[in-house]
Amino acid sequence: MINELKNRFEYNQDTGKFIDIESNKESGWITDNGYRIIGFKGTKYRAHRLAWLIIYGEFPENDIDHINGNRDDNRISNLRSVTRSENLKNQKIRSDNSSGVIGVSWGRSNSKWHVRIKSDVKYLYLGSFVDFFEACCVRKSAEVFYGFHVNHGRAV
Repeated sequence: MINELKNRFEYNQDTGKFIDIESNKESGWITDNGYRIIGFKGTKYRAHRLAWLIIYGEFPENDIDHINGNRDDNRISNLRSVTRSENLKNQKIRSDNSSGVIGVSWGRSNSKWHVRIKSDVKYLYLGSFVDFFEACCVRKSAEVFYGFHVNHGRAV
């Protein structure tokens, strides 16, 4: 499959782009959730998985994390094979987050900032705080302690 793939597309590992050799145009399309999809031999593949296949000679066994959070940035230097748990430790902040910090939320019942973190499969309650800055510091310290990626919680 790798040879057929290389005969059909040119993958530039410095730009992360797949160029269709026949049309000399960038291949694929962007899905609603931001991933580039490339059709090949009747199957739809995420471009980052094809990039991994071309460079390393096999599909990744685990998730592929886009280190900078841009799901269409398929440069090999921006991709890493990680477990699902590790991949979740490098998420952007959700659009419905009202505090601006993952894991920090306002408690109306006691007028304090509540802090929690999900490590592996369970949520850990880290406390409630009057001061927003203190709550954020507790959350960020927990991210370091539990091995979250430095990009975790970014806006983009």
